[in-house]
Amino acid sequence: MKMVDVLGATSTTDEVLSGLNLEGKRIFITGVSAGLGVETARSLAAHGADVVRAARDLKKAEAATAQVRRDAAANAGGFELLALDLASLKSVRECADQLLAKGQFFDVVIANAGVMATPFGHTADGFETQFGTNHLGHFVLVNRIAPLLRKGSRLINLSSAGHRFSDVDLDDPNFERTPYEPFLAYGRSKTANVLFAVGFDRRHRRRGVRAAAVHPGVIETELARHVDPARIQALIEQITKERAAEGKEPFQWKTVPQGAATSVWAAVVAAPAEIGGKYCENCHVGEVVADSAAISAASEGVRGYALDPNNAEALWKKSEEMAGERF
Repeated sequence: MKMVDVLGATSTTDEVLSGLNLEGKRIFITGVSAGLGVETARSLAAHGADVVRAARDLKKAEAATAQVRRDAAANAGGFELLALDLASLKSVRECADQLLAKGQFFDVVIANAGVMATPFGHTADGFETQFGTNHLGHFVLVNRIAPLLRKGSRLINLSSAGHRFSDVDLDDPNFERTPYEPFLAYGRSKTANVLFAVGFDRRHRRRGVRAAAVHPGVIETELARHVDPARIQALIEQITKERAAEGKEPFQWKTVPQGAATSVWAAVVAAPAEIGGKYCENCHVGEVVADSAAISAASEGVRGYALDPNNAEALWKKSEEMAGERF
């Protein structure tokens, strides 16, 4: 039996990639200075891929990926590091220009970087921090380097079950009229990540390029640094109660290798037609759930609004308008 037949919520990156040789594959990953980004890069490099990684803090990224560099060297993989601050479109454009100047093609782009539940603030360009960093920065970066995505390549956007907190609000993306709530803003940005995959997939599938969004699961990483531990504990207790009512096992955190598994599954294992324009979780394509369904971060499923093609088009237009660039 192939590993892909038995993958699920507890599968790790090494189980997903078991027996795969990725030599000759070139993969670009954002946010490779901690947590999921480091593990995603490590597992792919350990199987022979050339990994180009980008991070805001180069010193931190170098320290965090020392083992990845060793794994890459031992397995014929390559490893490069670029500066990228997604909260600055100037930095985003400089990073894209560097990649375009090199002219080397990619087989996969994994838009992994992100922030969660930050205090109210703005990016260098005046956008609400979470929408600007998680969505707009990646929107401009990926669209600018789209010519480097070869036929048969994929874009994987890291989303979250947190998309269930909110649809995008294209009338007030910067919370100029809406009272700011950190998880509401996070939900909007994570819905935007799914919708961007839907819009990108529609535009590029004809040339054999597919895009998907993934929810990694609930993992203890630096992402939660802005969240009050008491709120996290209350959330876990709520999830455990919900699961007990459904006759399920108590909630368990995913490990980082389990959390990164869906990213690498969607990037190099799943069939492109299976995941194109879809939302994936636990190493499979997520089911659409009703808007009235519970919004527990441990529940499975994707809201219909996050996959709606008209919603995706409206977001695309608004994103171009905000970034001042047409794609």
